[in-house]
Amino acid sequence: MNSQNQPKMSKAERTAAAREKAREIRAAELKRQKRNGWLIRGGVVAAAIAVIAVIALVVVTTMRNNAPIADSGPVPANVNAYGGIVFGANNAVIPPSTNDSTVDKNTLPAAPTASPTAVIDPEQIGIKATPVGQPVQVVVYLDFICEFCKAFEQTNASVLKQFQDAGQITLEYRPAGLLDGASTTNYSSRASNVAACVADQAPDKYLDFVAALYQNQPAEGGTGLSNDQLKQYAKDAGANVDSCVDNATYRPMIQYVTSQAQAHGITSTPTIFVDGQSYRSQAQGFTDFQAYVQGVIDAKK
Repeated sequence: MNSQNQPKMSKAERTAAAREKAREIRAAELKRQKRNGWLIRGGVVAAAIAVIAVIALVVVTTMRNNAPIADSGPVPANVNAYGGIVFGANNAVIPPSTNDSTVDKNTLPAAPTASPTAVIDPEQIGIKATPVGQPVQVVVYLDFICEFCKAFEQTNASVLKQFQDAGQITLEYRPAGLLDGASTTNYSSRASNVAACVADQAPDKYLDFVAALYQNQPAEGGTGLSNDQLKQYAKDAGANVDSCVDNATYRPMIQYVTSQAQAHGITSTPTIFVDGQSYRSQAQGFTDFQAYVQGVIDAKK
């Protein structure tokens, strides 16, 4: 049967059919709008949950990074009671000159109230001239967010290595948290804690880890590198110290070393001692350090 044989619709039937079609269109549109509304509301809720999760993570991380630190705690293996790890020829680790297994901030003298003009009793923190015929002692107080520390390291790392391998100096690094206020997460102390973890578990990777932190040094005023980033740089250097970092194992020791330095008049970094005497660069970028050390070595002959 073709359309020519179908009965023609009356005007009323055509009107009713048009109305039904319009109703179906309106119903479909309302259904589409309702569906889109749920999708939008669901997207807003999901976005809100994601924002809340990020905020919660930031808050928890900030609270963890800024949590109070115990007054006492353990000293890492290969590290002395001044927070230093000492290297000789071929970057061999020299055993600590002290045998303290723990440190307690409450045993330290108070920091001077007036700004010190010189280091106070350096021998009490193991800084002194070595006997004639012995390698010259080089001690570096450093902070991992300190731009000048980075400049010193980049200019003189190879110089230090040459003196070490020639048996002319021992090199001691003492990381501290003197610039914790230069980040929002106590980055200086956190990074120093990771360095202490590396010193304890993989001392042969220590200098590579220090170099990596300077190569990836964060700007002052920000959050600094996260603990996860610090753990990854340790792994890249060949040391897995995840649990040590997560537990902030050596934060009390870093706090002790920082307070100890301040009590002895060391308030900035890098503070560098060569054979018991404070080295102060007279040239931009610490380019006079090699000549200074060579002069000290020659004077001891």
